[in-house]
Amino acid sequence: MQKLSFKPSAVSKKLVSGLPLRSRDVVVSRYGLGQNSKAETLDSIGKRYGITRERVRQIENHAIKIIQESQALLKEMASLKALEESIREMGSVLSEDTILSAFAKDTESKNHLYFLLTVGQPFVLAKESDDFKARWSVDRDLAKSVEDALKQVHSKVKPSDVLTEDELVEHVVSCLTKVNTKFKSKETVRRWLELSNCLMRNPLGEWGRSTAPGIRVKNIRDHAYLALKRHGSPMHFREVAKAIEKLFGKSAHEATTHNELIKDARFVLVGRGIYALKEWGYRAGPVVEIIKYVLKESGPLSKEEIMKRVGKERYVKPNTIIVNLQNPAFTKTDGKYALK
Repeated sequence: MQKLSFKPSAVSKKLVSGLPLRSRDVVVSRYGLGQNSKAETLDSIGKRYGITRERVRQIENHAIKIIQESQALLKEMASLKALEESIREMGSVLSEDTILSAFAKDTESKNHLYFLLTVGQPFVLAKESDDFKARWSVDRDLAKSVEDALKQVHSKVKPSDVLTEDELVEHVVSCLTKVNTKFKSKETVRRWLELSNCLMRNPLGEWGRSTAPGIRVKNIRDHAYLALKRHGSPMHFREVAKAIEKLFGKSAHEATTHNELIKDARFVLVGRGIYALKEWGYRAGPVVEIIKYVLKESGPLSKEEIMKRVGKERYVKPNTIIVNLQNPAFTKTDGKYALK
């Protein structure tokens, strides 16, 4: 967490102290600056005073304007300047979550910091959109260049791409043609990536579109997908459950994990309780169906050739394959099996 040279709560309390009583109460309640750190709604405040929510909004806006034109704000310019410089050092344009998390450790502190961003003239808010999260900047031109670069990257990343952070950072840097070199550090670009609503980082630190498989992690199936992908080869469902707990610190019961793997088309059962990812080239179905696929692709094969080919897709004993070759769907001629 970054450290500021001042306490946001001390500054915000000075700024609101000169407001008329009702205006001060509205601002303190709206931003959670009092003992109750939960911000109050316009409706809730309106009911308390017997006025409309729109009237509360007007009082709030007028109070903010009073503060921005006050001597109290001028006296606190050194603190606001320090905050501005800290944001500039981190990249000049940052998501709201990034700023609040970087400089405040709890909800109360975040509320006071957000209030300072709201009343401070150097800070410009851009609301959340389809492409970007809510964000604050202290340099409009740089913010525009960063957003343009990220939009270019959005268009370059394919729906199924899963990229390392270094790969994605390189993509962004290559699009930052109008940005000073001093801002192109990996740490700064990574913060800029956090602005995106189109790109997302999964728990393993990999990046891709927010809709890509293995990027947006919601449930046990998604965690299982990442665990298998990280492992790189088929795993027993018990191993998958343990891997989920180890990689993500998330409790995963073995039976629940097994049930989720069964229901998801991303996984293929390749042995007794052993699962692989379909994207690795494994085909779904029992052993007899795999033999059919193999013979359809290659024509007649010897028992040894079939066992070798099927063994690449199924973790089963040789006798299991031999038994399945007795199925009426197959014929044997001159020592080779073929589809009947």
